[in-house]
Amino acid sequence: MSASTGERVTTVPVPQQGRRPGAVATSADLPVPSASRGLVLALVSAGAFGLSGIFANSLLHAGWTPGAAVLVRMLGASLVLAPFAVVALRGRWASLWRARWTCLAFGLFAMAGCQLGFFAAVQTVPVSLALLVEYSGVLLVVAWSWTVGGQRPRLRTALGGAAALGGLALVLGVGGAGSGAGGTGLVWAGVAGVCLAVYFLLAARPDAGVPALALAWVGMLVGAAVLGLAGASGLLPMEVSGGDVDLLGGRAPWWVALAGLVLIATALAYGSGIAAVRHLSAAPASFVALTEVLFAAAWAWVALGQQLSPLQLVGGAVVLAGIVVVRSDGRGAAQQAGVVAEAARSEVEVEASSASRSTETGTA
Repeated sequence: MSASTGERVTTVPVPQQGRRPGAVATSADLPVPSASRGLVLALVSAGAFGLSGIFANSLLHAGWTPGAAVLVRMLGASLVLAPFAVVALRGRWASLWRARWTCLAFGLFAMAGCQLGFFAAVQTVPVSLALLVEYSGVLLVVAWSWTVGGQRPRLRTALGGAAALGGLALVLGVGGAGSGAGGTGLVWAGVAGVCLAVYFLLAARPDAGVPALALAWVGMLVGAAVLGLAGASGLLPMEVSGGDVDLLGGRAPWWVALAGLVLIATALAYGSGIAAVRHLSAAPASFVALTEVLFAAAWAWVALGQQLSPLQLVGGAVVLAGIVVVRSDGRGAAQQAGVVAEAARSEVEVEASSASRSTETGTA
């Protein structure tokens, strides 16, 4: 924040050559929430996530197991994000330690939990039904914001959210033939939905100025470790194949599909998604994330020639209309974003003040 605004900004003196390793963040280091920027980032994230089906299916049909594909996906994306996360941290490694429980929970639930829950669900229930149950986790985000955050959803938000989920059911074709489900599969899909809600809620927390890229990076490392342990114990089958794969209507080396899965559908998707949540707050961002299913259908239409039925097109329009209604209810989202930003600034100012006192004591 510029000094001309009259707002006090607490800083810690550092050498002129740059910030020393481990220096504490200041309130000026935190991005100012922007609804328009957050919406763009959320759509970029949804579009990138929507490509994961095309890349992942090509590997699965070539002999990769879901566990192996997800593990390599997490490991590869963590390597890609590592240099960007280091730059974003700017030497503030201590902030990761202060946010260690958030990072651990993010990797355990948002990364590993979502993946394991979804793949376990689709063993016994249709993919469309598993997706609908998982994305119903956005309702948990609203419920948490209401009961814990004290932010009661307004009527417009409730109606828009209900319309978006109803349209999602039409896009996925839930309720038609072959939609019978087993209880175990629904439970696992519910687990994935809870983990999805945790993803949005944790991503919205400021946590002493941990950048979005750093949170995604550490979360992927934790998620990969959990998946690796699950594979080593035999709980999650791990098999890979080095043959060519069917991709975009042709044949391609396996590493091309893996590169798309890692670079676009994971590194870009998670990095932009977490940044979007911090601009929009958890509830609005979770509803915008429903467009992932629309993007997936659109990519399949363009790349694979899979035509959408008239009912699916209607469902897509309903989803978009519901999201527009939720986004138009901007007062609650703006208030929440302001509260989060103010809490973040207060936290880092207190932290910087403590560090300054420690420095003065050490040099006295």
